[in-house]
Amino acid sequence: MAELKTVARPYARAAFEVAREQGHVTEWADMLSILAAVTVESKLKVALGNPAFSAEEKANALADVCAEVTTEQGKAFLLALAEKKRLTLIPAISVLYQQFKLNFEKAVDVEFTSAFELSAEQAQALAAALAKRLDRTINLTNATDASLLGGVVIRTGDLIIDGSVRGKLAKLSEAINS
Repeated sequence: MAELKTVARPYARAAFEVAREQGHVTEWADMLSILAAVTVESKLKVALGNPAFSAEEKANALADVCAEVTTEQGKAFLLALAEKKRLTLIPAISVLYQQFKLNFEKAVDVEFTSAFELSAEQAQALAAALAKRLDRTINLTNATDASLLGGVVIRTGDLIIDGSVRGKLAKLSEAINS
């Protein structure tokens, strides 16, 4: 997984720089996420891996499937990827591009899981506290998991804050057993 990200990172950075210079950051993000969704489809995945098709044919086929969102520069990007046999990296490129976009916008995706459904006021208070701590705009996604017993688990990038009862019990059990 780390190797895939390492190979995909320069392509994601290049795409982001082009999009940023032209002011089309969001359009490129949409295009890359749609391309990523399409490239994982099994039939298209087989076709993209078929050596009987040239790089140009593969890039054009992918651009045609996503014609509504693929720009001329997007087609050129696909052709460059196809020539280097990197079309399979599109999902990883899309994920990395989204990270560059969020960093550029000073925003962060935060996923929090709670044992019970939080009210709108509680979710707003949590988002405000996280925005202050992280100095970023927060894009909040919430879920419920009754196995937490109480509290919340907050995930953003590499940061995980486990304030759940289940997490505290696991730490206590580990401390007792060691």
